[in-house]
Amino acid sequence: MPARHQRVTAPSDDLAAALEAIRDELGLDAAFPPAAIAEAEAFAAAPRLPDADRTGIPFITIDPEGSTDLDQALHVERDGDGFVVHYAIADVAAFVEPGGAIDAEARRRGQTMYAPDGRVPLHPPVVSEGAASLLAGEVRAAYVWSFRLDASGRARQVGLERARVRSRAQRSYAEAQRLLEEGDAMLGLLREVGELRIALEAERGGASLDMPEEEIERDGDEYRLVRRELLPVERWNAQLSLMTGMEAASLMLGAGAGILRTMPRPPEADVRAFRAEVAAIGEPWREDEHYGDFLRRLDRSAPSTLAILQAARRLFRGASYRVIDGAADASDWVQAAIGAPYAHATAPLRRLVDRYVLAHCEAIANGREVPGWAAEGLEGLPEIMQDSSRIAGALERESVDAVEIAVLRHRVGEEFDAVVVESRKEGATIQLIDPPTEAMCETEASPGERIRARLTEADLATRSLRFADVAAG
Repeated sequence: MPARHQRVTAPSDDLAAALEAIRDELGLDAAFPPAAIAEAEAFAAAPRLPDADRTGIPFITIDPEGSTDLDQALHVERDGDGFVVHYAIADVAAFVEPGGAIDAEARRRGQTMYAPDGRVPLHPPVVSEGAASLLAGEVRAAYVWSFRLDASGRARQVGLERARVRSRAQRSYAEAQRLLEEGDAMLGLLREVGELRIALEAERGGASLDMPEEEIERDGDEYRLVRRELLPVERWNAQLSLMTGMEAASLMLGAGAGILRTMPRPPEADVRAFRAEVAAIGEPWREDEHYGDFLRRLDRSAPSTLAILQAARRLFRGASYRVIDGAADASDWVQAAIGAPYAHATAPLRRLVDRYVLAHCEAIANGREVPGWAAEGLEGLPEIMQDSSRIAGALERESVDAVEIAVLRHRVGEEFDAVVVESRKEGATIQLIDPPTEAMCETEASPGERIRARLTEADLATRSLRFADVAAG
């Protein structure tokens, strides 16, 4: 599917200044302390590799074009009427010394922060984009998951070990999709497993936003806000990550130790409000259809779909990290969007919590004591992750807002179709249908009502975007 672009035609200097100001306000600095750099360089010069050898498995990676911090590699093969999935995850614990300089800095950062003009990585790039990344042709340390699936895609047997791996090829999403359509056998099996897992998601009552990716690209004196619909191979690939997180949660719940990612079910009031917004946008939605099934069947290429997906984010609120301490009932630990208990376990190069999850799971899966550093490191970890997630969300949201203001500032006075999302004392939040933008609006319309909104202010210096209800004026 082609990417859709919104182009900023004005000189980029003021927009670049606004983006830099956002990073400064959030206190983001990509530079690492000298001690952390020294540790990373020492590891890169002499990496510690496990004894177990799984380099014979023909893994590949599937990531965005140009990615260098490669966390996951996969291989799928037929097993009777079922499948065997091997899923390798970068072994960050192999290069992070507990209590060392990299460890301390990673706990300060929490996760990699992605900005339009660069990223603020969790770990020094010499390892996260080099010596620990699952780059094609390189022998790397990894946590290797082995899933034996039945014909329905359910995991019937799960194994986990630390081993050496070597990816055979690095595929971009577009390249993987093309190869699959040309008949690549292994990617064809990925499609089969992915579709089976999506069916199981529906059966569990899970839901997925599958939001188009929003990226901000700079090209000389112009910025582009790129919204790209996900390719089918990305959804199938994501299902392997979700499966891994679910099985990781199962292992930790069974052992009564670890840390999970949880999310409450949306209140009925939120579902009713979302249904009203969908009706105002004009998309048919049967009363007896679960919101997860509704979201899955939307045409991702339709302009109105992005507005619906933006509105649906309100159903996916309240996510948190919870430490397991003793016997636990799985029903109390459900991540509602997934419809099952879940843990972050597949992105340790970019997210701190995954390192602790993987260490717990590998020990539990092999009947050993959880390493002391992993058990003790859970203290304060939920707060670290929540705070870093807040900062990452603010960086993404405010950066996209700044570019949207730059896109729209030459359209002050124009009118747009919109839906009222939320009413507040200072005005209402509206969702434009196209371009799918959220902003403040002066209106007395109720949430869920469709209005015609006139752009009255688009000020990049103050990062202010405001509309007024045409009917009220």
